[in-house]
Amino acid sequence: MKATKNIKAYLSFVLISCSLLFASCNSFLNHDVPQGTLSEEQVSNPQYIDNLVISAYAVFISSEDINSSFSMWNYDVRSDDAYKGGNGQADGGVFDQLETSQGILTTNWNINDMWVRLYNSISRVNAAIDALNRVDDSYTLKEQRLGEMYFLRAYGHFLLKRLYKNIPFVIKENMSQDDYNNLSNTSFSNDEGWGAIISDLEIAYKSLPVMQADKGRPTQAAAAALMAKAYIYKAYRQDDPNSHAVTEINKDDLNKVIEYTDPAIYSAGGFGLDVDFHNNFRPEPQYENGVESIWAMQYSMNDGTKNGNLNWSYGLIVPNIPGVTDGGCDFYKPSQNLVNAFHTNDGGLPLIDTYNQKDFDPKTDNADPRLFLTIGIPGFPYMFNPKYIMAQTQTWSRSNGLYGYNVSLKHNVDPDSEYLIKGAWWGSPMNRIVLRYADVLLMRAEAEAQLGNAGEAIALINQLRVRAAQSTGMLAGYDINYGAKIRIMPYGDSGNALEKVKMERRLELALESERFFDLVRWGEAEQVINKYYAEEADNCAIYSSAHFTANKNEYLPIPYEQIAASNGHYKQNIGGW
Repeated sequence: MKATKNIKAYLSFVLISCSLLFASCNSFLNHDVPQGTLSEEQVSNPQYIDNLVISAYAVFISSEDINSSFSMWNYDVRSDDAYKGGNGQADGGVFDQLETSQGILTTNWNINDMWVRLYNSISRVNAAIDALNRVDDSYTLKEQRLGEMYFLRAYGHFLLKRLYKNIPFVIKENMSQDDYNNLSNTSFSNDEGWGAIISDLEIAYKSLPVMQADKGRPTQAAAAALMAKAYIYKAYRQDDPNSHAVTEINKDDLNKVIEYTDPAIYSAGGFGLDVDFHNNFRPEPQYENGVESIWAMQYSMNDGTKNGNLNWSYGLIVPNIPGVTDGGCDFYKPSQNLVNAFHTNDGGLPLIDTYNQKDFDPKTDNADPRLFLTIGIPGFPYMFNPKYIMAQTQTWSRSNGLYGYNVSLKHNVDPDSEYLIKGAWWGSPMNRIVLRYADVLLMRAEAEAQLGNAGEAIALINQLRVRAAQSTGMLAGYDINYGAKIRIMPYGDSGNALEKVKMERRLELALESERFFDLVRWGEAEQVINKYYAEEADNCAIYSSAHFTANKNEYLPIPYEQIAASNGHYKQNIGGW
């Protein structure tokens, strides 16, 4: 049974229950501190301030939940990238409802759960900001720590806004009870809401250093990347209160995306493209916090704590290999449609339209190498280990093929390695990259394409395609041993640049929980998802009765519990919930 609390219960006090974000930090706090009652002794103590700050970070580790992860993989099953997976439709049934866009209830635990935990994170951040604002300037890290907290507050609101659209913004640190009681989720228009997130990021950008010794702390580049992300969502205006349709693509916002994706911002901090795409999804210490990782959730092992601070957020995605990963739950299964998207023609270019074509055949069809680095498919090694050749058997599908036999590779590690660790679920020390440089390039390319600068856009995405062509180190022997036909080339100058950018976003960021949110901000969710349902019904029978309803299924409903506790100040999203 899921325990639930409403936002006011979380925002009226801060539970400081400090877990570790950094492997070097081994102290714990357990204090109940009502906002606005910090003593002068407390705010004058640098250690106390530091603990408040660490607590704000730690919520993204200590409150992580495999059933509704902050990575959003559970919520990306609404896209055309992945099936829910598991043992059948009843296994995680509330996510089956999201996947098929049918039967979603405002009382479902997964509708309320993410709301509660993200506002909990914002509450901790606000407690830290309140204390930092009251400490004197003898605390030499004051400005920098404030920048970190404004960044985290923007990140929490950003995740909430993508999920629910109409949310209350908790941007006053020292709120009275009346302030809480009068919070509204419609005080800001959609555009103003993105503006509120950007305002926090502007402070962060000015306050954060170019580099951080602690890799889990955001830098100026991280603030710029998240600001660009907020601006690109803001650009696709959805301000009609009776619709989720895109009514305008704002050029001023797109120019801000260009400003905050300036390569000079990132090169100053040592960020850029890794030489190998696959290095972003490896657990070995030499690959963690690589050049492409602008900001990542930090996990560890062998750090003096029980099981270390492992990443349990992907625990349900591990396949159930008998005698190896017994207990693997086999969720978040790559869709056949996603596999098809990696099919390339004889010129090494994607087919763009992944529908109305035969399913990809690895024995005869050319493929972008990122296919074999993103998706484990029958006939090929699981996690590049030839000991585990995937097949169309129950080992590779707990649902006996209902969700197919493909497996995600980005979330998993070699089961024979020291990096797969059994606890309550399977975990690993592999970091989760939140902001990576490839996404920065893609946002810049999209803005350039929308502004009519096709040549600039294509040049940017070709950087990713050239990098992909070089990312074959893990695929040595795939041609001879397994019949893979790897073929990828850069785009030429002709054709629709925006179409190419959108395709490249799907290929590069596949199964990184961006796809559904991209479709919504482009205003393409209804068209793409319903076409996907119709075409995929033969591959995944659950879609035979699925239907995506425009102006409803783009966003989650506001949880019933939150509306009931809001004293009439919260309004339900449109769509007849």
